[in-house]
Amino acid sequence: MINKLYPDLQVASLTDIPLASLQARQIKALILDLDNTITEWNSNTVHKQVGEWFQNIKQAGFRACILSNNKEQRCLAVAKHLDIPFIFKAKKPRRAAFYRAMEIMQVKPEETAVIGDQIFTDVLGGNRAGLYTILVTPLARKEFFGTKISRAMEKMVLKRLKQKQRRRSKRF
Repeated sequence: MINKLYPDLQVASLTDIPLASLQARQIKALILDLDNTITEWNSNTVHKQVGEWFQNIKQAGFRACILSNNKEQRCLAVAKHLDIPFIFKAKKPRRAAFYRAMEIMQVKPEETAVIGDQIFTDVLGGNRAGLYTILVTPLARKEFFGTKISRAMEKMVLKRLKQKQRRRSKRF
């Protein structure tokens, strides 16, 4: 079960995701979290770099869909700006919304990556659905109260992941 909490890749931000590596893995679609992944928590402002990144992924042939536990109006504003579909009230880490996003984008699990800032929603949900998972550093420290609580547990998971990676690299 603990392995379901580990992302396949960890990066600082969306712009640090190696798109060529995803293409080499035959990834065609990206399921993205909203708060603190695309925008800061509770904000509809898409920073210029993020907007440009979305243009780049579209030009590279990737499909994208926002998957958020947020309400419809919150998701709609950003999705409309980025011109991508969205699913609101996703109930992550439950798998159903991840499957729905793949259905919308007409892709298979092996062709899909999940990108988000939370282990217990984005990474766990993506791993449970059999998807490639990418953990990004949250855009801002401001966030929902419940998320702040889960961050303490996330630190323990990330510490364990780093220890595991160090042990693996010592073997080689």
